[in-house]
Amino acid sequence: MRKLSMEELNRLTVADFKNTRKFPLTLVLDNVRSLHNVGAAFRTADAFAVEKIWLCGITGRPPQREITKTALGSTESVTWEYAPTTTAAIEQLKAAGYVVVAVEQTTDSQPLPSFRPETGRPYALVMGNEVFGVDDEVLALCDAAVEIPQFGTKHSLNVSVAAGVVLWDFISKLGWTTTQ
Repeated sequence: MRKLSMEELNRLTVADFKNTRKFPLTLVLDNVRSLHNVGAAFRTADAFAVEKIWLCGITGRPPQREITKTALGSTESVTWEYAPTTTAAIEQLKAAGYVVVAVEQTTDSQPLPSFRPETGRPYALVMGNEVFGVDDEVLALCDAAVEIPQFGTKHSLNVSVAAGVVLWDFISKLGWTTTQ
């Protein structure tokens, strides 16, 4: 076994990535305060070829050194938009036909393994603030909530880690490929 070289990884250029078909997934960052988490979300969004990231409220926006350091160039490849409030972004997404899913522990949340996204529907995944989670006003607008089962002493994951887990789960359940 050996590690693959950069050439063998066959990475897309930024221009090629921008022209590649994306998965019908959008990340919505609801007042995420850590610029490192924002940068990591960009990097994860690039890895999973999501359509867009919505940066809402106090969520930092590129270009900022801490975002750029963690994003490793993905702020150039991933489409993003800013909304002064998360509710404004969600209203726009719902009007465009997205199913809006909060990643949050609620009275009605489903464990991620049992949630079955519908093929052919676009999804917006709302990731909450590191301390307060998804805002209650935002939760009221969501179509569903999912939570990642956890078995330790903590009751939460880092927001960027949670985004990676949920994105991979959605993509693997739907059997998506970027060529579909």
